[in-house]
Amino acid sequence: MTIRDLIAWGAGQFEAHGLAYGHGTDNALDESAALVLHALDIGYDQPDSVLDTVPDRRDLERARALLQARVSTRKPAAYLVNEAWFAGMPFYVDERVLVPRSPVAELIEARFMPWIDPDRVGAILDLCTGSGCIGIACARAFPAATVTATDISAAALAVAAGNVRRHNMTGRVRLVEADLFSGLGPDRYDIIVANPPYVPLDEYAGLAAEFLHEPGIGLAAGADGLDIVVRILRDAADFLNPGGILVVEVGYTREILIERYPSIPFIWLDFEHGGDGVLLLDHGQLIAHRAGFEAVAAGRGAAGD
Repeated sequence: MTIRDLIAWGAGQFEAHGLAYGHGTDNALDESAALVLHALDIGYDQPDSVLDTVPDRRDLERARALLQARVSTRKPAAYLVNEAWFAGMPFYVDERVLVPRSPVAELIEARFMPWIDPDRVGAILDLCTGSGCIGIACARAFPAATVTATDISAAALAVAAGNVRRHNMTGRVRLVEADLFSGLGPDRYDIIVANPPYVPLDEYAGLAAEFLHEPGIGLAAGADGLDIVVRILRDAADFLNPGGILVVEVGYTREILIERYPSIPFIWLDFEHGGDGVLLLDHGQLIAHRAGFEAVAAGRGAAGD
């Protein structure tokens, strides 16, 4: 059995067992290839001819075991190998954090141009940081900026701390256990970026098993999925410098958000490599529409507080 045969066998097993994807790959063949190449310690930059070689028995057994674990546990591949890539960087992940997969990576690699002049960015805030991938990638993209990354989960921050050390960002990325903006003090930022929970509760209950391995606190956000987003929109202006921008991923709750804020001129970003549901507002827009953001948050009662 060649490596190519092994990948095809794994994909067949995945399809036969009805696995779900969406944690870095979107189909059985790519998912199988990711696991096999990891098990055999083969990089993606190797020539295709490598796939036609025959692994020795020990390597074959290791790869088959990983493929079978994907079927039996229904864990996303990233949790089985404890690694996911984001913005061209590897990150340690486990069930304490979501698997990195945000299209915001494309924005970071473009240094948020043309929405802001990257040379004037001195401070960045990453809300709901999870594994730390967004904050760390921002620190690499903006070497002159400081990055603050917050999360309400101490367990997630422990994972993020390991990734900060892995990428030698200890002096550049500050991790803060906080509920969004709480405890940040008077600091202001040029960019606030957030990938908050945004899955409605009824939809969360029906997610595939792969997604239920992820921490629920990082996915579910109230009846309509907007409990966290409305708080970010209400408060972000107080933490942005003039000329600064707010970027928030809301995924497929985009239409719900538009219904809640029909008068807000959200900028919806396009992505060359796929993904949608990411909004952008600048400081001036947040100030101009503050009353609307406060009204929606107040109308949600405890959920919006």
